[in-house]
Amino acid sequence: MNNTKNTNYLTLLDSITKLKSGEISSTQLVEDCFSQIERFDPELKAFIYLQKATALKEAELADKKIKNQGVGAFSTQPLLGIPYACKDNFSTLGVQTTASSSILKNYIPPFESTVTKKLKDAGAIMLGKTNMDAFAHGSSTENSDFFPTKNPWDKTRVPGGSSGGSAVAVASNMCIFAIGSETAGSIRGPAVWCGVTGLKPTYGRVSRYGVVAMASSTDSPGLITKSVMDSAQVLSLIAGKDEFDATTSPEKPSDYFSQILDFNIKGMKIGIPKSYFTLELEDGVRLSVEGAIKKLEDLGATIVEIDLLDPKYSIGVYTILQRSEVSSNLARLDGIRYGGPRTQFGFEAKKRMMLGAYVLSAGYYDQYYAKAQKVRTLILEDFNNAYKKVDVILGPTMPGIAPELGAADASPLFGELADILQEPSSIAGLCAVTVPCGFSQGLPVGFQLIGNYFDENKVLGISYVYQQHTDFHTKFPTMGEK
Repeated sequence: MNNTKNTNYLTLLDSITKLKSGEISSTQLVEDCFSQIERFDPELKAFIYLQKATALKEAELADKKIKNQGVGAFSTQPLLGIPYACKDNFSTLGVQTTASSSILKNYIPPFESTVTKKLKDAGAIMLGKTNMDAFAHGSSTENSDFFPTKNPWDKTRVPGGSSGGSAVAVASNMCIFAIGSETAGSIRGPAVWCGVTGLKPTYGRVSRYGVVAMASSTDSPGLITKSVMDSAQVLSLIAGKDEFDATTSPEKPSDYFSQILDFNIKGMKIGIPKSYFTLELEDGVRLSVEGAIKKLEDLGATIVEIDLLDPKYSIGVYTILQRSEVSSNLARLDGIRYGGPRTQFGFEAKKRMMLGAYVLSAGYYDQYYAKAQKVRTLILEDFNNAYKKVDVILGPTMPGIAPELGAADASPLFGELADILQEPSSIAGLCAVTVPCGFSQGLPVGFQLIGNYFDENKVLGISYVYQQHTDFHTKFPTMGEK
């Protein structure tokens, strides 16, 4: 599905190059994205809200600036004229932000999130807000209070979640890149099942200010893109200390884009955790990931088998901690200051709040919450010991391919089980990137690289080298009739 006539199929880097040369215009980019949206989104349902008139007006202004200043216009606005999609849990000044929940369906934020402000300052153009599991409670984007989103590779299957709308928008070329957020798999999961690149930065690398909170100790804004190079370029712009978010790191972000261009993979030690491969993996997933390991070894990396705690232990820890923080964060939505009445909470939100309140209550706090925090510390120490031996850790991102619509209703722990391979690194606050590495039954498969704190340059660099020698990331769904 590589159509050279339509600019919406371009990567971020190619879009910027062609804008600088005058080969294309921002108006053309935005119009082509909306043409794609109008053609395919009525069925895929990636977007909740679109702002076509505003986006076209901003594109016109971008074109005028490029015409007047030439390439110099990009020195102060490196993403000038680039259209992107925004997950609907990022607060946007004057633009509805619902987190796909009925209780916030009429909420218009009076302020801008740090991430979207940085993108706006860089010249990027927001096309609209993308669908998600309500309050990010889910891994399929079926838990949206408005409608489920469908996988563009097979419209009978889920796209993953909770950033499913963003992943679908990128995979179906409705935008040049998208932003999402991850608490435990919400970027990596949908990126894999939709066949695109997903980046979860280190906790505190990117500001959470203005993001509708789910679990504040693990929420991490990140990116869904068409290539690792695109992720590196945008991360360089949105990362950094933020006075409005005390959990952001004072450590200065790198120029990730420049760093990965000359990245040398030779001698890099890649750890392969045995416990991640003893799980019940779908056959095609196992074969594709093993093929990626062999490819990286052929490219000069050193493969080291390591021991990590069985990821099953992270399920209980994540469930207790996440539900506890959900009950605290959603308590503010009382229908008095903003939001609708609490009766408008969806079933999943009510279920999580009740469990969270239970484990935090007197008599159960020590039994559940305090114990979960102790196990969390063991998981952190386990990763710390591993990084004394290896540079990064590699494993499958998801144990299987995208399941059929309705799968989330079949199991109350669907998300926790689907995200089992991502939960340990999220609990530890580590950075990770997932990239496509093959197909199984015609559906995308990916592997993840997990890096130590603030080692984004390593996971991006290694995965960039991998993408330079493979073409899985260049394949997109035909979106024909199934």
